Amino acid sequence: MSKGKFQIKAVYSTVLLTAASVVLLLGSPAYASTMDSRIESSAKESHIFKRYLNEDAIQVSSKDGVVTLTGSVAEESHKQLAVETVASLPGVQIVDNQLVLKDEKTTGGSDALVRERVKLAMLYHRNLNSARPDIQVKDGVVTVRGEAANKAQIDLATEYIKDVDGVKEVKNEMVVANAGKTMGEKVEDVGGSIDDASITALVKASLLYHRSTSAINTKVTTVNGMVTLSGAAQNAAEKDLATKFVQDVNGVKGVVNNMAIEKTETKTK
Repeated sequence: MSKGKFQIKAVYSTVLLTAASVVLLLGSPAYASTMDSRIESSAKESHIFKRYLNEDAIQVSSKDGVVTLTGSVAEESHKQLAVETVASLPGVQIVDNQLVLKDEKTTGGSDALVRERVKLAMLYHRNLNSARPDIQVKDGVVTVRGEAANKAQIDLATEYIKDVDGVKEVKNEMVVANAGKTMGEKVEDVGGSIDDASITALVKASLLYHRSTSAINTKVTTVNGMVTLSGAAQNAAEKDLATKFVQDVNGVKGVVNNMAIEKTETKTK
């Protein structure tokens, strides 16, 4: 064998050995342990866990990317928030949700569920999160009291609440706050910028809780605050509404809506 061929063979062998070493490393317990630790810490440090789930007792355990959530939460909706946030983290393969409610009696039926949806809708949207209204629900009729930054915020609150699944009527008794009065901290100021996994969870929850978009089969991905929507909408109005809701979700920097519009069959006479 010539010297040149020997050198080429030696280099090729080195590349193969290096590639094999990388494969072994990725499959090694040490790498898996590092990945699992990163998943667990990322979940606990996420915006969702620090802001919305901070009073819940949630334990996050990852094994080779299979994440188990145990513990208790105050509201049924918090289960979904936790699952969606963790599922969006890099390296997560599947999420086993074993979370339970702290007190089953606190669910209170459909009115309590509607109240929780309305409360979260107010918090999710950046143009509403500065308001801190008192929300009461009786037989699907939502009464909102409190202060808003301006009349536009009151009107927007009514518009969004009307579209929350389960709401039959809205009685908005909010008033405009005194000039110069602080309306509360911005959500971005709590815990720094919002991570992509939390934004994805907020977007999914927002689309789910609004009746106009709850039936849309939408896939949500977020990279550096830029949200991409894919899936199918029944019509252009539904697609545009999804964009509108997502644009106002906390942390979203921009929306790329790649949703296809389903073709409806035309009836022939």
